Amino acid sequence: MKFLFLGTGTSQGVPMIAQPEGEETCDLSNRKNWRTRCAVHLELGGEHIQVDAGPEFRLQCIENAVDSIDHFILTHAHADHVMGMDDLRRFCDLKGGEALPVYSTTEGLDRVRAIFPYAIAHKPASIGYPAFNLRRMPDRLEVSGGWIDATRLPHGSIEVLGLVFTEKQSGKRLAYYTDCKRLTEQAYRLAEGVDVLVIDGLRHSPHQTHMNIEEAVAAAQHIKATQTYITHMTYFVDYKKTSSELPDGIALAYDGLSINLSE
Repeated sequence: MKFLFLGTGTSQGVPMIAQPEGEETCDLSNRKNWRTRCAVHLELGGEHIQVDAGPEFRLQCIENAVDSIDHFILTHAHADHVMGMDDLRRFCDLKGGEALPVYSTTEGLDRVRAIFPYAIAHKPASIGYPAFNLRRMPDRLEVSGGWIDATRLPHGSIEVLGLVFTEKQSGKRLAYYTDCKRLTEQAYRLAEGVDVLVIDGLRHSPHQTHMNIEEAVAAAQHIKATQTYITHMTYFVDYKKTSSELPDGIALAYDGLSINLSE
């Protein structure tokens, strides 16, 4: 299993427009503090799975040489996760003009229909157009390389898909829990024994719809993954300073970080 962080930033990205300066903000001379909107790409037993597509999705794919997608999963339909989906058109072309399977919650699929009505089709309208084959995310999605278990995580007034990936051949497991205020009992149960945990950790101070760093660390210590990465961070989180304060086995993710669980 290979896992790639395309983006690790919050909804405004880092740096954000007209970002304030001060001791509490991150050091922009460190490129690990430059964060595009959250998205990840996995290779699971030879199949390529894309999770979310924010405004920088095209540039993220170019920067990280992403040239294949077999399945697309939308965790939820907030703008920083959905607004790059039009650029999935290129992957429809690369699949020979086939619609791309798109999985989400009922609410997520409804939002995709509203934003991209021209893409809801079995085939692209023309070369260079997207086509989405919308499917409600099941509790377990079987793919040829393994399976993906899904759960619901609270995120303000909506629920977000939490995902646990298991590779059939290696047995390696990875949990991806972004954009959530807390983990449910089911989320903890699904993540038990994972090799890697990726978890929401917006900033140091509390937030009404996201975990902060302290809450993310507490959840990670409960799960006891071999390695945990914190994602979806604001400009208040400085990579070097915060990394020095984290317990062993817990680290901050950064754009372009690639993990090979087979190594």
